[in-house]
Amino acid sequence: MMDGYKDDDFKGIDQRLRDSSTDALFDAILLLKDREECYRFFQDIATVAEIKSLAQRLEVAKLLEKNVTYTTIAQSTGASTATISRVKRCLYFGADGYQMVLKRLEEKEKGED
Repeated sequence: MMDGYKDDDFKGIDQRLRDSSTDALFDAILLLKDREECYRFFQDIATVAEIKSLAQRLEVAKLLEKNVTYTTIAQSTGASTATISRVKRCLYFGADGYQMVLKRLEEKEKGED
């Protein structure tokens, strides 16, 4: 047990991530209410390049889910083949974070139609 959580609560999560500072960061992110607040917080906490890199990885994951080729993904996102490979590995063999978010984004898009 770590920080009041049972180990089963974080099955598949890399334990090197887990500490009180990371918990505090994620708790802060969960307090953000809308896109504008996200922009404000992330602008202060990360560099433009770091934010763009995270956004690029999510876009790569979306395209991989649609079975788009590496070449097309690299051309449309500017991601390197190494980044695309890493995202693909996480998408299919990671902690299911991409899968969870992509599913929720798809449900949100369907709800807005």
